[in-house]
Amino acid sequence: MTPAALNRAKLLVEPALRAAVDSLDENLRLPVTYHLGWTDQDGNPSDAGSGKGVRSALAMLGTEAVHGLPDAAISGGVAVELIHNFSLIHDDIMDNDRTRRHRATVWDVFGVGEGIVVGDAMHALAFEVLLDDDRTPHGAAATRRLVKATSAMIAGQAQDVALDRGDTATLDECIAMEANKTGALLAQSTAIGAVLGGGSDAQVGALEHFGMTLGIAFQAVDDVLGIWGDAAATGKPVGNDLREQKKSMPIAIAFDRGGTIGDAVRAAFTEPMNDQQIQSLAAQLESAGIRDQVQNIARDYLDQAIATLDTVELAPAAKAELIELANFIWERDN
Repeated sequence: MTPAALNRAKLLVEPALRAAVDSLDENLRLPVTYHLGWTDQDGNPSDAGSGKGVRSALAMLGTEAVHGLPDAAISGGVAVELIHNFSLIHDDIMDNDRTRRHRATVWDVFGVGEGIVVGDAMHALAFEVLLDDDRTPHGAAATRRLVKATSAMIAGQAQDVALDRGDTATLDECIAMEANKTGALLAQSTAIGAVLGGGSDAQVGALEHFGMTLGIAFQAVDDVLGIWGDAAATGKPVGNDLREQKKSMPIAIAFDRGGTIGDAVRAAFTEPMNDQQIQSLAAQLESAGIRDQVQNIARDYLDQAIATLDTVELAPAAKAELIELANFIWERDN
């Protein structure tokens, strides 16, 4: 069941997100509204969906957790969603992915050049939204945290590219990369909400740590779905991470183990795989217990995230919703 916080955050943030997108140059708006699921490629209204909105929900709950009013989180929620979606557009280009959210990616519809420029525009717009929020005295502090998140996320993307370029990867390298690529923005989403809500340093720090450990759990679940997820739910082909030969957590574990499963992965990654080979390798990884191991890693990080919420005083209702959202991330199938 979808947490109520996701629906509340969408109602809170989406009007401001639409207003921000409307401020873009007319040559940029259509690819952005298409990516966000608001229109089709011709500009006709669409209800294709714009993702779960986890980051804006974390911003909202971060504000509420420190006893701030939800409206204080609006600019932060818009900003983190823009940064997240800019990264998705560029990631699709880098990975040559043609499908996202059950339809063609921005670059596949509008071209690589357009995809790059549109992503750049969303990146810049995120900072503009935060800095222009005159309802809060905390805009500059929140913006510094957005810079920190974005820089770490880009570093994580570079680490990801380096791992994929190499012949092998360790689990420690993979977790370090995923902490930057995914964890950093979730960490700062919650922290930005707390900053905008006027939280103490201790509250902001705890919520930042919550978001970071939740982010690693989030990515571990993603890594499971990238190999074993149902295409009808994920919107991507079955075994997509194997098809792209991504050095995700299951693959890093196989390399660390070596032996039969390590050799199987090394051999499979020497050339492109067909659907039958992808299915076979996925089955071998699962038989070796690697799927279960990654799920256990995700659960461990999730438990760490939830435990962090007990280290400071937080509004009980918001704390409960943060826990509900964390468990939703653990249980999700897309």
